[in-house]
Amino acid sequence: MKSSRSNISNLNWSSQIGELYPKEPSKSALALISAGYSDLSSLLWLVPLRVIKMPVLKNFSHAKEDSIFTGIGKVISVRSLPSFNGRGKGMAQLLNITVVVQDIFSKSSLELKWFNSYSSVSHKIQSSKYLEFTGQVQSYQGALQVVNPDFKPYTQNELPSTEEKESQLPQLKVQYPTTNGVNSSNIKKVIEKIPLALWDNIEDTLPQEYINKRNLLDLKTSFAIIHAKREILDSWSELQYQQARDRLVYQELFEEQLKFTLRKKTIKSLPGINIKRDPASIEKILSLFPYSLTNDQECTYNDVLNDLESGHPMMRLVQGDVGCGKTTIAIIAGLIVCMQELQSALMCPTESLAIQHFKEIKEYCDQLDISCSLLIGSTPQKERKKILEELSNGKIKFIIGTHSLFQDTVVFKNLSIAIIDEQHKFGVEQRLKLVAKGSGCHCLIMTATPIPRSLCLTQFGDLDISTITTMPSGRKGSQTRIVTQENFGKFLNFISTRVSMNEQIYVVVPAITESPTQDTLNLEDVLKRFQLFYPKYSIAGIHGQMASEEKRSVLEKFNANEINILIATSVIEVGINVINATVMAILSPERFGLSSLHQLRGRVGRGSKPGFCFLVNEKNISSESMQRLRVIEKYSDGFHIAEEDLKLRGAGDIFGKEQSGSSNNKKIANIILNSRELEYAKEDSTKILKENPETLSKLLKRMEKDAKIFSTV
Repeated sequence: MKSSRSNISNLNWSSQIGELYPKEPSKSALALISAGYSDLSSLLWLVPLRVIKMPVLKNFSHAKEDSIFTGIGKVISVRSLPSFNGRGKGMAQLLNITVVVQDIFSKSSLELKWFNSYSSVSHKIQSSKYLEFTGQVQSYQGALQVVNPDFKPYTQNELPSTEEKESQLPQLKVQYPTTNGVNSSNIKKVIEKIPLALWDNIEDTLPQEYINKRNLLDLKTSFAIIHAKREILDSWSELQYQQARDRLVYQELFEEQLKFTLRKKTIKSLPGINIKRDPASIEKILSLFPYSLTNDQECTYNDVLNDLESGHPMMRLVQGDVGCGKTTIAIIAGLIVCMQELQSALMCPTESLAIQHFKEIKEYCDQLDISCSLLIGSTPQKERKKILEELSNGKIKFIIGTHSLFQDTVVFKNLSIAIIDEQHKFGVEQRLKLVAKGSGCHCLIMTATPIPRSLCLTQFGDLDISTITTMPSGRKGSQTRIVTQENFGKFLNFISTRVSMNEQIYVVVPAITESPTQDTLNLEDVLKRFQLFYPKYSIAGIHGQMASEEKRSVLEKFNANEINILIATSVIEVGINVINATVMAILSPERFGLSSLHQLRGRVGRGSKPGFCFLVNEKNISSESMQRLRVIEKYSDGFHIAEEDLKLRGAGDIFGKEQSGSSNNKKIANIILNSRELEYAKEDSTKILKENPETLSKLLKRMEKDAKIFSTV
């Protein structure tokens, strides 16, 4: 990558990093480019982990025990001895180096020591006449010494004539995070190549009224302080550094919220399929369900109806705890669309869940004379061909399936609503690919992972959100207990008692087979153990690597109560609904996230019989892991648990894996620690969008490289 510039003065913040170099970019620069830092402005957001205020240069009398000290001394002696710690990379002998230096100001002496150093360090010191050093002062056998200090050589001509005054700007040590193999010092070398003039030419994107309103520093000053550009600063302090971080946290969250708000506005402005509510059809659909909707279901149902007849594409997330009745809302919405001779699609993350939904929905469709089909990976080729044909000609009105639904071979005649079950199991692009199969298609997303408000704003800021918190009447719910080695026998007796009462048991394990690298329980071993524990009972196993037909057969037998105890992986976490199963035992529960544990617990207590969840520990676990399990034992509210999971594990883990297109990778903001700033950013971005068209235009121009964010669905 050769530089195309003729003069470094032509550089601006949009210039490519390669233009900093007269010929070829350095290896560090190429690695940063590979990591996504393509232009100079992106380097501004390579935020240091910390900036350390180094002490100013003083004479040796200021060196005090346990303090950080900076001095310059003449090298009096150097002694290098082999280290007892052996050899370093390439089998080079490591050395312990002792240097005596004499202060250039006071003529007193200090001992400097480096342990386990390479010979190159010794050679560099021996070839130096003077050393500037900074490090921790320690006392050894009554004498002061500085251990493993940072140092740089000086010539006599370079020596300062006086000590530095405390009022002078201190030296600042910037520590960047290692990025794509590039360490802090090499990142600093790249950033230092940016001309100083550019640092004074950073345009602020926020109107002054918002800067004043939130008591923020300007953007130019904030970046200069964060990157410790002392050459252009009048002052630098820890307080200013925190203020600069506050501004960049706000800036990052603000730009993100602006993108979400714009995308939401764009979606709302698009023409959508108008599904007028037909009271007679709706009444007919609601009469099929053997229960009445809860208050929250009623509110969500009305939100959906309003979206369907708004004339714009619906993009709504329905969230709620396990078993709150989200699926009922989705089925009603799909049936309303089908009653108007249009098509509905329900996409599920697993075949078992798709099959379960299909069986329920088909019963309703048959009563309404609506054609309904199932399309999954294991669908036979001949049947698949027929389904694809009937989808394209519109004969099939309601299709339920897995990832198969967004394949290129699937063509709809008039897809009008795409329902995504368990959104967090899919990438954003997968969801949009299904929605794109119908012009003006509505999208209804469901998740049984309750999402804290802070995460909603960053994960689903462009969606409308309905929340269901009330549970259907008649459900007994479940109790949760932690099982240890001391009460393991009682746990086994309890299972025996519940099976003798004709109830069924789930036993969940974190792995399928034994692993040489992980000391954890696995399905194969646990299945054998439980067959020994309960030889009279029918026990079977199920996991994600089984053939589809085999999994289907096991689930059908369990549903028919032909299997008493089902040993499973987390494949049963989502959507399995066997009312007669009352006990959920999770082995090695510390291997699961809190949200997964809560989801698994939700598989029992779904009917008139109470449910029981056991978190089974057969070995000692860390206090942190036990703290997490006690959250599950103590709380049944999924939203509270999700908040705790967010605090303990961070936003990137709340859904189990990173979503493509999600906003977990913050450069500086933390949605837990910066929840207040997130609310401010949401409020201000919404206001600017409504009231400040000129400001909005400037912001969009500055963020035009992220134009894909504003693309419609």
